[in-house]
Amino acid sequence: MNIGEEIQQKAFANELNKMVINIVFTANWLTLRLAQSLKHYDITPEQYNVLRILRGQKGNPATINMITERMLDKNSNASRLVDKLKQKGFVERRECPKDRRACDVLLTEKGTQLLLELDKEMSNNEKSITALSEEEMKTVNELLDKFRTLVKENESVNFQKKL
Repeated sequence: MNIGEEIQQKAFANELNKMVINIVFTANWLTLRLAQSLKHYDITPEQYNVLRILRGQKGNPATINMITERMLDKNSNASRLVDKLKQKGFVERRECPKDRRACDVLLTEKGTQLLLELDKEMSNNEKSITALSEEEMKTVNELLDKFRTLVKENESVNFQKKL
């Protein structure tokens, strides 16, 4: 079903407007599917993102600032997410020995076990929505990367002009 049918909109201002709406709609659609898969495990997509970031640290601690920088949703409150994960026993918070104002966050064994379960769930979830060939997925990824890069470059140029 095309985006116009999905949101019951017959016309768009232009192709750029249609593309932006399509990207936002699709991102939200994917996030909803992810949230539904995670509901059984009593975690949110944002909490899952924090757990994955911590696993990527391979046992090394992460600061809240580092987690925030790596979050998919930059509007997420990483400190609050870590607190919720700590309450569930998935992460541990320690005072940072180098900076008493900061804290180190580590994945617990319980968090690691949850991620192992979720790996299977997410793999099945991804397989269920794979409707594109490997080459098509590569093209979509390249186009999205190109789009973000060009927009960032354009924003940087416009910012420099304002100065």
